[in-house]
Amino acid sequence: MNNVSSSVGFASIRPFALSLSVAARAAIKHQQPCCLWLTGLSGAGKSTLANALEVKLNEQGRHTFVLDGDNLRTGLCNDLGMGNEARKENIRRIGEVARLMVDAGLIVIVSAISPFSVDRAVAKALFGPGQFFEIYVSTPFSICARRDPKGLYQAALQGRIKDFTGLDSPYEAPHQADCEVNTDEFELADAVQHILSSLFEK
Repeated sequence: MNNVSSSVGFASIRPFALSLSVAARAAIKHQQPCCLWLTGLSGAGKSTLANALEVKLNEQGRHTFVLDGDNLRTGLCNDLGMGNEARKENIRRIGEVARLMVDAGLIVIVSAISPFSVDRAVAKALFGPGQFFEIYVSTPFSICARRDPKGLYQAALQGRIKDFTGLDSPYEAPHQADCEVNTDEFELADAVQHILSSLFEK
């Protein structure tokens, strides 16, 4: 009986056509809304970069918001574990929220490991042309492990954490990212400028 009720409920859902367009929302902000999706290993510098990017864009009068993977794990995604299916659902939720924010006219900066290429592709497919830019923070495993800001690499190497990305769970690096930056080779300000310059060219 519950299954029948659920089926009827979903069948009755019809997305409501809103009068205000994405372009109209963006026009009053005087910007082209988009999603800047930072992917890379834990400790690669994604959150630091995302924060610095937002500060720089804010200084330029842009309307922005950062969706940080760890921050979302404390709220929207706090019911998810770290297995492959949970990670897939984590990225699905982040992608849907990012798309809604882009529809609101914002420049959204996502900072999430997002280890699987198929999940990043699914997220990208939510956006229109010119709305999604994949930024590969390619800082290598050895540097991330040496930094280890949260002590996760040490715990993983000691076997106290399972399914750790880059160790016993794979990270699938982008093959055609819109921009790549290794934070071990750039000062923070230079990394931000490199990303913005690359994206403005596109």
